[in-house]
Amino acid sequence: MEEQKQNKSTVIALDGMYKNYFLDYASYVILERAIPTIDDGLKPVQRRILHSMNEINDGRFHKVANIIGQTMQFHPHGDAAIGDALVKLGQRDLLIDKQGNWGNIETGDSASAARYIEARLSKFALEVAFNKDITEWQLSYDGRKKEPIQLPIKFPLLLTQGVEGIAVGLSTKIMPHNFCELIKASIKVLQEKDFELYPDFQTGGLLDVSDYQSGLRGGKIKVRAKIEKVDKTTLAIREIPFTTTTGSLIDSILKANDKGLINIKKITDNTAKDVEIVIDLTSGTSPELTIEALYAFSNCEVSISPNACVIVDNKPLFLDVKEILRRSTAHTKALIRAELKIEERDLLDKLHFSSLEKIFIENRVYHEIEEAETWEEVLRIIDVEMRRYIMDPDEEAGPNDDRLRLARPFIEDDILRLTEIRIKKISKFNKFKADEAIQNLKDELAKVRHHLKHLVEYCIDYFNHLLQKYGKDYPRKTQITTFADIEVQQVVANNSKLYVNYKEGFIGYGLKKDEFIRDCSDIDDIIVFREDGKFMVTKIDEKVFVGKNILYADVWYKGDERTTYHMVYYDGESGRSRIKRFHVKAITRDREYDLTKGSKGSKVLYFSAQPNGESEIIKVTLSSSARARNKVFDFDFGELDIKGRNSMGNILTKYGIRKIEFKETGGSTLDALKISMDTATGQLNTEDRGQFIGKFEGDNQLILFYKEGSYEILDFDPNLRLPVDKIQLVKRFEPDTIWNVVYYEGEKKWTMVKRFQIETTTTSQRFKFISDHRSSKLFVLSEFNQPEIRYLDSSKTEKTTDLTDFIDVKGWRAQGNKLEEGSIKLLEVNDLSPQEEDDSSTSDSSSDGDGQDNGQPKLF
Repeated sequence: MEEQKQNKSTVIALDGMYKNYFLDYASYVILERAIPTIDDGLKPVQRRILHSMNEINDGRFHKVANIIGQTMQFHPHGDAAIGDALVKLGQRDLLIDKQGNWGNIETGDSASAARYIEARLSKFALEVAFNKDITEWQLSYDGRKKEPIQLPIKFPLLLTQGVEGIAVGLSTKIMPHNFCELIKASIKVLQEKDFELYPDFQTGGLLDVSDYQSGLRGGKIKVRAKIEKVDKTTLAIREIPFTTTTGSLIDSILKANDKGLINIKKITDNTAKDVEIVIDLTSGTSPELTIEALYAFSNCEVSISPNACVIVDNKPLFLDVKEILRRSTAHTKALIRAELKIEERDLLDKLHFSSLEKIFIENRVYHEIEEAETWEEVLRIIDVEMRRYIMDPDEEAGPNDDRLRLARPFIEDDILRLTEIRIKKISKFNKFKADEAIQNLKDELAKVRHHLKHLVEYCIDYFNHLLQKYGKDYPRKTQITTFADIEVQQVVANNSKLYVNYKEGFIGYGLKKDEFIRDCSDIDDIIVFREDGKFMVTKIDEKVFVGKNILYADVWYKGDERTTYHMVYYDGESGRSRIKRFHVKAITRDREYDLTKGSKGSKVLYFSAQPNGESEIIKVTLSSSARARNKVFDFDFGELDIKGRNSMGNILTKYGIRKIEFKETGGSTLDALKISMDTATGQLNTEDRGQFIGKFEGDNQLILFYKEGSYEILDFDPNLRLPVDKIQLVKRFEPDTIWNVVYYEGEKKWTMVKRFQIETTTTSQRFKFISDHRSSKLFVLSEFNQPEIRYLDSSKTEKTTDLTDFIDVKGWRAQGNKLEEGSIKLLEVNDLSPQEEDDSSTSDSSSDGDGQDNGQPKLF
């Protein structure tokens, strides 16, 4: 019976077994495989790899296969896992120096076999990651070796490298950040200042961090490829988004092309050392719209959701990157303090024994032990004799007691070390050198104690040392900017055609026997206005019924503030005809809206649409029975305000109308478009993002001045993306502007001055206005009415020249007049012309008073 009770008590329920085993397994995966610790920023396999490499480090490269074998003494999960982790560590170009083919993170190519590639610890890793005296140790999995619990890494490694891992019910994704920015932020932490941290990727690209939320769960970043317009039919991708490869990027572009979302002729991967994906466009395709479409429909733009989870005190915690850096900086400070304490202890020990050694030799204490017959007697004599010259730290000193007070008690170990002094050292003893060595030790000790007392300043100096020594190798590669939202309907390729059957009320791309309206895409929305005064917006399809007697149908874009609709309708209730202008910016799809008052018998008498708010003049002919004095008159829609679509409109006439005819189109009644250029991407926009370049309307053009000394006139297109890194100045083109230029003529080695107006009218073609010599370069590009320059000539003499007096306005091809032999150093450019007092917003300038630095010189 007792045996049955014991057996019964050991039975474990199946559900309890699963619960315990699952928790044990989950905890193991979280702590030992997937999630890094906050202090050293490493997963266990990474820590073991670095420890193994340090154990075998001799300054030379080791075969990776050998490193994997060494690491298997500590890591129980096989060579494949170790090899993969080692390659990923090496590809980050921070802790490991590589030799051989280690693969390519940009193309996705894998590394060569472990027996063919070699590695060693980098100088940076040796400096910041190892110190056996402050490392905590534990037994390896088989109990044969000791391995570090954590490496004493004195650097925010976790945030530099980034990490991604998936555990049981838990994951982490921490973005890599810039080496130099992390060091500067750590310094700010020590100075108790605020700071910001944003990711930086080896693959470069463009980055929008507006929703980063410091890497917390719920945040998001957008990363874009850097796409360059080579010419009207060619695009080139030079940098790709993080998490993609050239192969996956090309596949996504081809997939979008197959779906008809973009139109490309050919795509070529020319990637070698640097990324280069060349995209040839089909004839007539806008490169600017194609760039936007690539971002909208391919992996040229990716969204990444960070999730900063780390192990803190053997528990997973979700922290933001700023808190991670604060804790990392505090940990680094603690490690530096521990190293200083160890150095202080070692210096004290050296100073202690050096002082004892000097007294022992200088006072010939060794002579007193010549008659001693036993070892114990030798030790006793040395103890007695030495105490004639030294005293312990807590010993009371009598009057006229000039014995040396030691930093710690004189113990038996000190006596034993004194007996080990060799005769050769005693015979060569030099009191002056001994005093000098002791003083050096005291100076070193004082320095260490000063560092401990001013630990924050010492840590700042340490971080500055790392920045100066290694920072030049880690410039920021990813450009931080803000991305405008892309309206996919506006950038998708025209892969369909819109047809309309006006009488029967059908629209669609399958009505090829009916009237063709325009090319469109298969995801476009179509707006339809009918004779009964109703309109609706619906998705395009093969054939859609939208109501009989269609007046107008076209593609509709949400939020369109430019397209203006003109309408005259007969109100069935009052018998009067009303007129209105309106926009349609937001609707509910497939819902009918009434543009009249809704009275029975109401109908539309005239309807039109203007794409940029242009006004119209119509000719109205009244019925012959009308009693009006003027039965034929003109009306200008420009006299009406643009109101909402629900507006009743103004009364046009109370008499019956026989017909309304279009007479002519007037100018736009909308405000000119205020255009800015995103200084990161070169994208033109109306959201005041970046540098304001002017107000545009009608047939206004752009003028671009390039840093190389050429200009180009472009027809205005709000979708333009300009090569911002090559442009010195961009603004609305004003033909009457006089441009003042100072440049260095490379062939003659003269500094030249020229003044000219733009005489060419050809668009999309560059014109060089300085010489083609490779040494030629711009000094000044200015619109000032009367510019004066102050400069130093080749002999360092300061001079001033009024450019309007120096040279007349000539043609843009003119070489100009010689200002100086050799080059100059420009100091200042001023405008000597009288400044007008009136409001600049009314002046006919390229800025129109909206923030453009009108006439400001561009200095090179």
